[in-house]
Amino acid sequence: MRSERRRLWTGAAPGANPFALPRGLLGPAAGLLMARGNRVQNAEVLAYCGVGPQDDVLEVGHGPGVLLGMLARRARSVTGVDPSPQMVRMARRRNAAAVRAGRVRARVGSAEATGAPDASADLVVSVNTVAMWPRLDAALDELHRVLRPGGLLALSWHLSPESFTLAPDERAALEAALSRRFGASSTADLRHGALFSARR
Repeated sequence: MRSERRRLWTGAAPGANPFALPRGLLGPAAGLLMARGNRVQNAEVLAYCGVGPQDDVLEVGHGPGVLLGMLARRARSVTGVDPSPQMVRMARRRNAAAVRAGRVRARVGSAEATGAPDASADLVVSVNTVAMWPRLDAALDELHRVLRPGGLLALSWHLSPESFTLAPDERAALEAALSRRFGASSTADLRHGALFSARR
């Protein structure tokens, strides 16, 4: 079964996937590919979330920082965390003006350890990272902790190609984990990604 081969959320190392933790000589190339490949999906997620000028946003796994820049044009503040120091540097360079203005912060962190204070975010968003998290339950506990009451968690994952999509059992596991922590969750297949969301 595909989900067993990929061993989602077991703590296993992601292996040779250059997009899971971009580093070394391939890191910048992976960042450029993500910037191009995820741009439309990032815009789709941004539109779905309805970010406003009073919102404080946390992006988990920001990669090269494309969505950070989109969020910064709408939100009050945007913080990004990514486990790859290379991606943090790339995101800071891409959003240099917003970083200097204090509208964007990017630092090393993960879904399990964001470093954000309790109840500090109106929106937590992540695009194409959830299936690469080592421990789903620990990550969702952390993201629940940093959301304010009424805050939205939005997780988007690939709808194509088929080899990247979540298998039915993986989708069910994610939906169940969200419901356990948030009481309810919803799933929508948008044009470019599957969107899993929940409110605190």
